[in-house]
Amino acid sequence: MSVAALRRGVLALAFAAGRLAESWSGELSQNATLQIFTDATDFEDQARAALNVLRTTPGVRSVRMIEVEEQRDLLEPWLGPEAALDGLPLPLLIDVGLNPEEFDRESLELRLAAEAPGAIFDDHSAWRAPLVVTAERLRVFALACLGLLALCVAAALSLAAHAAIAASGQVIETLRLVGARDAYVARAFTRRFTLHAGIGALLGTLLGLGLLASLPKASEPGFFLVGIGLVGWDWLWTLAVPVAVAGIAWLATARAVRRHLRKWS
Repeated sequence: MSVAALRRGVLALAFAAGRLAESWSGELSQNATLQIFTDATDFEDQARAALNVLRTTPGVRSVRMIEVEEQRDLLEPWLGPEAALDGLPLPLLIDVGLNPEEFDRESLELRLAAEAPGAIFDDHSAWRAPLVVTAERLRVFALACLGLLALCVAAALSLAAHAAIAASGQVIETLRLVGARDAYVARAFTRRFTLHAGIGALLGTLLGLGLLASLPKASEPGFFLVGIGLVGWDWLWTLAVPVAVAGIAWLATARAVRRHLRKWS
């Protein structure tokens, strides 16, 4: 039962990592920042030129000035509420909404270099790319853990089946004497182990559902990014856990029973 709950948690981790990778590679690629440092002598001219370039660039769908107070609110969690931000020379920040299919970064940077050389365009790719790779590897790691858990379940059930058959050797010999065939004996052991494994997996899945439902949601303040849980149709994958465990139990038990019966033939 605990193994099924663990499989449920690892499955949730795989989906969460997938959503995280999609968010960092997709949604965040639609936003960029342009900054102009206020210590420039022609600061206002640079700002007007940069705004004109942005508003006339294909693929730029929105332009929004980030106020100084908003910048301070963004810096406060990193520098602390007692940091002296009044004397800090904050740059002019412009939030740029992009349409990645139409946007040409090279063209925009050439225009900025000619008309507003003090402006720095940042599409966040320098820090976003490693995060996307990390999220993708986390998903691969979670799927690999699912595979290892499946192998562990198969090995445990196979050992249990071997032990049960070895302990029931006299019963099996008696059944053979009264005319029972090996297929009948194999079905009896396989059916019992599959039923027990399926029931245990179902109970473990219900336990895992309860634990995941108790986790904070992605929208709750302070929770890590997307949340470790399932969203929308992902919950239907929970139905596959007991079915998969039952299938593994059937295959592992049938193989173990047939091997023992062949030895005794």
